[in-house]
Amino acid sequence: MFRRLLLVVIFVSCGFAAGLVLTGRMRSAEEARADAGTAAPQQAPVVAPPAFAGLPDLSGVASRAIPSVMNITSLNVVRQPNSPMMTDPLFRYFFGDREEMYGGRNRVAQSLGSGVIVSNDGYIMTNNHVVGSVNAQVSVVMPDRRELKAKIIGVDEWTDIALLKIDARGLPVLSWGDSSKLKVAEWVLAVGNPFQLSQTVTLGIVSALGRANIGAAAYEDFIQTDAAINPGNSGGALINGRGELIGINTAIYSQTGGYQGVGFAVPSNLARRVMDDLIKYGEVRRGSIGPLETVPLTTQLAEELGVSTDRGAVVARMARSGSAYQAGMRPGDVIVSFNGKPIEDPGQFLRMLSDSPIGSTVTIGVLRGGGREDLKVRVTQPQPRRR
Repeated sequence: MFRRLLLVVIFVSCGFAAGLVLTGRMRSAEEARADAGTAAPQQAPVVAPPAFAGLPDLSGVASRAIPSVMNITSLNVVRQPNSPMMTDPLFRYFFGDREEMYGGRNRVAQSLGSGVIVSNDGYIMTNNHVVGSVNAQVSVVMPDRRELKAKIIGVDEWTDIALLKIDARGLPVLSWGDSSKLKVAEWVLAVGNPFQLSQTVTLGIVSALGRANIGAAAYEDFIQTDAAINPGNSGGALINGRGELIGINTAIYSQTGGYQGVGFAVPSNLARRVMDDLIKYGEVRRGSIGPLETVPLTTQLAEELGVSTDRGAVVARMARSGSAYQAGMRPGDVIVSFNGKPIEDPGQFLRMLSDSPIGSTVTIGVLRGGGREDLKVRVTQPQPRRR
């Protein structure tokens, strides 16, 4: 009996001990799994970021454009006074430009720039300030190092465009692009000869469109770019990513005379229209309403004239013989609209008037004495300048 009781106690003790061991192991396993889940949770697959694409490869575009851009050299005979006093603005203000006082002499001035071939029979577009004058002696150095004499077909001071012609055929031509389709931040290349470094290509973007009132030309509607443009780039090509000519590089804004990231180009649509007129008429035909001088409308002028706007163009002076005077316009009028479109400043008014067909009639809205009038004005051809 005692033995049976002892065996029962032994079996119960062993079962209890085995239960404790098994329970401990299970708890240890569960804790281990819990610790593992806390320390290293299951992660979703990591997607690698897309590789940086970098700048566009425009090497092919540049190689096709380079042969169409050349160096231009212009020689002009200019008159220089013998006395340094004649170059003093204060002296000239009081005594005028009287060369007979000290006499003068002729000297040859050289101008350097770039040009773009725009037809396979030898038409070249550049800047008027590169050519200098219609009497200049102009030569071009082609990318294949040929030096050729160039004939001046015509110049346009308003847009700073000049058109040349060389005796050559089968030339590499840059195709025209539509500058009206340009977008801000679009990639562009500037091709030219800065500092006489031939066939230089720089890359940038279109920084702004329709830039005006920068003092570079009378008719301003520039493409602004941060592609590096330096002295010698004038007259060179601004091309888009498709290799199309979308501008003629013309000016830079600089406090040092060199590149500061602000360059300007004449849009291709405007340059092409100027070229067509120079070929057909020898001049650019623009609309006019007679000799007229306008100034910006300032806050002070608006108060003096009794108008409630600060945008427009104030008529400062005008000729009685012009169609504007005949239609009722008078000095002191504030031009605020042109064919229903608001006028912001004199530059915009001049551009819209210049683009109007000769012989057409335009409606010009003016403010006068607190009231508004809409004048019907006939567009005429500008009177030739007196030499």
